[in-house]
Amino acid sequence: MPLIQSFSTAWSRSFDYGGKSTRADFWWFQLGDIIVFLVLSALAAATAESAPGLSALPVVYAIAQILPHLPLAIRRLRDSGKPWPWFFIQLVPFIGGIWLIVLFCQPSIPG
Repeated sequence: MPLIQSFSTAWSRSFDYGGKSTRADFWWFQLGDIIVFLVLSALAAATAESAPGLSALPVVYAIAQILPHLPLAIRRLRDSGKPWPWFFIQLVPFIGGIWLIVLFCQPSIPG
């Protein structure tokens, strides 16, 4: 699935915790999310003097992107054959976040 389609699909399925999401869907959304955040950060930095209200835009986006990211991550875990509580592995200091990334990189389980 291309970048824009994956990004828009993740946002349109923001409250859909059912089903599965492929590895490509997940990582294309992550790439799109990083690009949007960097563009908003650059825009906020460039207009800091003339439009101080735009400086909060990256922060607002960072908070808002939780809505599509959480269900997408849970669908991705389900697609890799793990139940949703594995999402909380990231709470384990140091190794938890790395382990979650490894789980996100696992291939899809058929069925």
